[in-house]
Amino acid sequence: MIRATGLTLRRGTKVLLDDTDFVVNPGERVGIVGKNGAGKSTLFALLQGRLDADAGSLLIPASWRIASVEQEISDNDMPAREFVIDGDTHLRALQAERAVTPDGNGHRIAELESALVEADAWSAPSRAEQLLAGLGFAPDEWMNPVRSFSGGWQMRLALARALMAPSELLLLDEPTNHLDLDAMLWLERWLAAYQGTVMLISHDTEFLDAVAKVILHFDQAKLVRYRGGYEDFLSQRAERLRQSRIAWDRQTREAARLQSFIDRFKAKATKAKQAQSRVKALARMETLAPLHAEAGIDIRLPEPLSMPDPLLVLDEVSTGYRLPGGGEKTVLRDVRLMVRGGARIGVLGVNGAGKSTLIKTLAEELPALAGERRASKGLVIGYFAQHQLDMLDPDATPLQHLARLAPETREQELRNYLGGFGFSGDTVNSKIAPMSGGEKARLALSLIVWRKPNLLLLDEPSNHLDVDTREALATALAEFAGSVLLVSHDRHLLRTTVDDFWIVADGKVTEFDGDLEDYRDWLAARNADARSEARLEQLASADAPAVDRKAQRRQEAEQRQRLSTLRRPLETRLKNVEADMEKTGARLAALDALIADPGLYSEERRAERLKALEEHGELSKRHAQLEEQWLSLQEELEALT
Repeated sequence: MIRATGLTLRRGTKVLLDDTDFVVNPGERVGIVGKNGAGKSTLFALLQGRLDADAGSLLIPASWRIASVEQEISDNDMPAREFVIDGDTHLRALQAERAVTPDGNGHRIAELESALVEADAWSAPSRAEQLLAGLGFAPDEWMNPVRSFSGGWQMRLALARALMAPSELLLLDEPTNHLDLDAMLWLERWLAAYQGTVMLISHDTEFLDAVAKVILHFDQAKLVRYRGGYEDFLSQRAERLRQSRIAWDRQTREAARLQSFIDRFKAKATKAKQAQSRVKALARMETLAPLHAEAGIDIRLPEPLSMPDPLLVLDEVSTGYRLPGGGEKTVLRDVRLMVRGGARIGVLGVNGAGKSTLIKTLAEELPALAGERRASKGLVIGYFAQHQLDMLDPDATPLQHLARLAPETREQELRNYLGGFGFSGDTVNSKIAPMSGGEKARLALSLIVWRKPNLLLLDEPSNHLDVDTREALATALAEFAGSVLLVSHDRHLLRTTVDDFWIVADGKVTEFDGDLEDYRDWLAARNADARSEARLEQLASADAPAVDRKAQRRQEAEQRQRLSTLRRPLETRLKNVEADMEKTGARLAALDALIADPGLYSEERRAERLKALEEHGELSKRHAQLEEQWLSLQEELEALT
């Protein structure tokens, strides 16, 4: 296990951890949470041995191998698959030694061959390909050089390389930042099957809740351990704050305000599935009002001055990019859509499908290549782009940025406005160059909504934001009176903010009648269809004339061996999951019988009753997770038939 005793960590003069103790048991999935600058990444550096503690001790088993994601990748011409396999440094060392060992040294060759078998050398290419496929790389990209990929896709390669490395401890710092929803769901399944210990930093609360079973929270220079996932942590911490009566009056007002908003929304919620999903997400806000109050960030988006309907129409629009030579690259074709007043739309689609292109066209950052874009006379757009932070002046202060937009407005009014976005006191006069990504994102958002837009076009607005700020943004967008189009891989933000979804895929934009769970099923079915088409193409090419039958039989045998190698661990995991399901199902049945007993509700059996109800809740959640794992494993096995 990992054990910290009296651990003290400083960064300059700032104390990150002060005489704190914590334990991480083998096999646990631990989420590390805290505000930006709390010390999460510094803790990872300590675990990796890249810095020393200022006091106390941190003990990690000497036999444990630690894997983590490289944050920077030097340009190179290495094929992507080989780059990923390089993550298994032990395997590469064996292969390098085998390549230079003379044929006459039979004893050493035998030792190396045995070691290569133990290291699964022969399945390494297929294991690397499985990781690449799961993270969204098409088969025809597996042998492309690393330098040919964009920065975001290179970070996916770095993640695949870390997952390739045999390890007992896996450290993941914001692994979902460059992933679309499809890759994120795949990563959740992969981590559920990982046999070692996972320590995870993430601001994506749904991903954190799906993966983590223990939370370590940076709280006043201590690491406080909470049992369960992220939602359990929030509930437990909210209760702690209530019991300690932190800012009780303010919490009560915040809860009443949110409850009033939720009641109004429930009265209007008519679209069954997604509306109910949003009601649940909003109700969660009311429960956690004390946490929002304690965070000190209270984003309020100004109400639009007018709300025309419709706001914006695209009619048979084709959009994309004009090339330097005079040609055009069309990304989306024949798009017909209407943005109504008060619409709240989430834009879904895999990376590269054209989501940002659609948002840029709506914002008139990209001209339509064909068709017509019709805007209402009263349309006021607030556009948050992925590169928004690059447009800020690093040598200016938040107050100077806002004053440039509103030179006639009194300074105190500007200060009050910035205070709602977390900039108060001296911070309004501090240069933004050294600020964190989250602070810059908050400032960029405050500048965008100053003009009181009636249509917000938001392309990944929550990137770089810490959890508290994400929650504040979700609350603000949920209450915003205007229209919202949102591109985000943050599922909690989508659930809380939007009523409808559009899907961008295959050069088209279509309305999607369902919620995020339906979208996950749609993705799985789409991927299964793609795999079926690929197999049909393989079969068609195998029937072509002039095929070497001996070579074909060898290829078929290799394919069968490869499929068998891939199926074996999946089948083992499936059996383990089925055994766990049977065990939890039996215990749930026993608890159901106990809870149905009227005698359990006597005052004398209160402690027994509370214990039974708590265990029933935990087991029900565990059983649901097992069912999801079982379905995922079945899907993976079917894909290998």
